[in-house]
Amino acid sequence: MLLELFDWLARDIRAFNVFSYLTLRAVLAAGTALVIGLLAGPWVIRKLTELKIGQAIRTEGPQSHLSKSGTPTMGGALILISIGVTTLLWADLANRFVWVVLLVTLGFGWIGWVDDYRKVVHRNPKGMSAREKYFWQSLIGLTAAFYLAFAIAAPNTERLLPLMLEWVGNGFELDLPSRSDLIVPFFKNFAYPMGVFGFVILSYLVIVGTSNAVNLTDGLDGLAILPASMIGAALGVFAYVIGRADFSRYLLFPFIPGAGELVIICAAIAGSGLAFLWFNAYPAQVFMGDVGALALGGALGTIAVITRQEIVLFIMGGVFVAETVSVMLQVGYFKFTGGRRIFRMAPLHHHFELSGWKENQVVVRFWIITIMLVLVGLSTLKIR
Repeated sequence: MLLELFDWLARDIRAFNVFSYLTLRAVLAAGTALVIGLLAGPWVIRKLTELKIGQAIRTEGPQSHLSKSGTPTMGGALILISIGVTTLLWADLANRFVWVVLLVTLGFGWIGWVDDYRKVVHRNPKGMSAREKYFWQSLIGLTAAFYLAFAIAAPNTERLLPLMLEWVGNGFELDLPSRSDLIVPFFKNFAYPMGVFGFVILSYLVIVGTSNAVNLTDGLDGLAILPASMIGAALGVFAYVIGRADFSRYLLFPFIPGAGELVIICAAIAGSGLAFLWFNAYPAQVFMGDVGALALGGALGTIAVITRQEIVLFIMGGVFVAETVSVMLQVGYFKFTGGRRIFRMAPLHHHFELSGWKENQVVVRFWIITIMLVLVGLSTLKIR
């Protein structure tokens, strides 16, 4: 929106050309999201409190969490507002990738909103049924994955539909260009071609899996939001590189036209995340809820797919992965052994709490691990 205005003004005043630089707009986007979050935060918390939208705490969880009952939840709406407004202000709205990420983010946010609403209104800590939630997540994830299979392969929007029709006309067989391959980090010129169906399946798993992983991690004050913000910022670096022909060629990455514009959304995620952390840090004044956790995870997964950094996302999101795997192992082992457990409680952060770690210790140590993993992920830009 502002980009179009500045482009129009630049016709007469050349100084406005500076706003065409992606790096400047990314900095302004981060600052805008941060300011929106900090200014709107107290109002959102006050409204959630007035509406009595308080968190219902599971009775089977750690007893120390019972004191948090009634803390305003659904604060993730603040994150969505910050990201949405910032993106509309500073991003190129003609960019197809921007709209994909934005729609996936809002779609998963809607699922989380319904889930949180049922928890609050019906006082049911379980909220939306797992089957219903998974159905809507799968619908959005598969739609996005199918679209991206051709959007990444096509050099521009005009070529997207003809490419789909070519795929159908060839009996659902199509050799995607090399920029659609799965990139294996730390190896030079090593990528795995997947084809349309392979691309869709992997992308679906990444988008839906990341969304649920962030949601499972969001169980302690500030635990999920800072890692999500750091990973979002790191993915912005990859988006900038892959969206530029010169940088991508030098660093041996595929050049994906239009991917660079995702830097704006990544900056918005980082800025809004830091603003939310201001209110979500221990002791939390507001909880993110599913509306924020599912949306952030969906956004990170979609950006990773577009930038072809699915494996790097797996590395940088090691905390999210560990939390998810702990739940899968706990549930599987419990059913297999008829009631025995691997961990004291899952997700993993509860296990450490019950092992004697203070809540702040768990959160800060998981932050430290994420910082190290993000640095490892960023190192793949050059170490190949």
